[in-house]
Amino acid sequence: MAGPEYDTEIKQLQSTMKTIGQVLDLDAMRAEIDDLGVQVAAPDLWDDQDNATRVTGRLSLLQGQVERFEELLSRIDDLGVLVELAQEEGDADTLAEADRELGALKKSVEALEVRTLLNGEYDAREAIVTIRSGAGGVDAADFAEMLMRMYTRWAERNKFPVEVFDVSYAEEAGIKSAEFAIHAPYAYGTLSVEVGTHRLVRISPFDNQGRRQTSFAAVEVVPQLEQTDEIEIDENEIRTDVFRSGGPGGQSVNTTDSAVRLTHLPTGIVVSCQNEKSQLQNKAAAMIVLKAKLLAKKKAEEAALKKDLKGDVAASWGDQMRNYVLNPYQIVKDLRTGYETGNPQPVFDGEIDDFLEAGIRWRRGSEKADAN
Repeated sequence: MAGPEYDTEIKQLQSTMKTIGQVLDLDAMRAEIDDLGVQVAAPDLWDDQDNATRVTGRLSLLQGQVERFEELLSRIDDLGVLVELAQEEGDADTLAEADRELGALKKSVEALEVRTLLNGEYDAREAIVTIRSGAGGVDAADFAEMLMRMYTRWAERNKFPVEVFDVSYAEEAGIKSAEFAIHAPYAYGTLSVEVGTHRLVRISPFDNQGRRQTSFAAVEVVPQLEQTDEIEIDENEIRTDVFRSGGPGGQSVNTTDSAVRLTHLPTGIVVSCQNEKSQLQNKAAAMIVLKAKLLAKKKAEEAALKKDLKGDVAASWGDQMRNYVLNPYQIVKDLRTGYETGNPQPVFDGEIDDFLEAGIRWRRGSEKADAN
């Protein structure tokens, strides 16, 4: 790449960062950080644990955003210096290093730009993901497990902790359903674009005649609650069932009835948890998920938009949002954004950032269109 081309690329990155800074309103963020810092330093902060949790969580989030922005600005400046030195000395190796850094910076700036689009009420929250197998029998159960692996691998790639609440294994292979949390800022805003029916087409590994099979799985995403969220549940409206935890193939992984299933009678919402060792721990974890789902339902009803937070997913023909085709050709295509790739395996290995970014941009475009 020639010198003027580097200059153009760097100026474009700087211009994009300036726009991002305006959208983020860095001055307001820094002022809020100063105010929160004063509150955190107060000796009576933890007298009100709910408020302390809110204050410290908000402070950590804002500090992380500002530090990320400033780090990218610094890297862009350093790139300019690196290019200038390399060109003065005719150092091909250093120019190659500059090319790699330019590519990495483009991706990082683009990701930060997408983050500015996540400004919904709950977008900054952690996420609780539910996956259910749909039409397609054992292939659907296997597909549901593939999707669970896809999202957990995505989280691992980004060093996001995953907490599995419950997995209901199918008899032959795969899972009937799974519920897990991804603990990371903006996990909900990012993954909420995955809500919908996912469709897999492949030669079934479970069909001894080698026929092609179409199967479906549903993905639901709700925001993790914070202690300051007001969701009250009448204990009389919950049915609690306890059962023995089980693993693949029905193997017992616990000799006591420690797994817990909660049914919210007025809404019919059912959640289970069998990941913890004691019944009390499982009930507490299940209650977290139940409250999150009730909050999603409440907010969707308030907005009169059923799909705002949780989506009404049937997991069958006609309502899929993404196709994964492994035979007779290979492609993964999002039917809303049009984004596609001809290499499905990396997608199943958790490389879904491009799909997520396209989904976030598509959603923002849809929101603007609806507002006009």
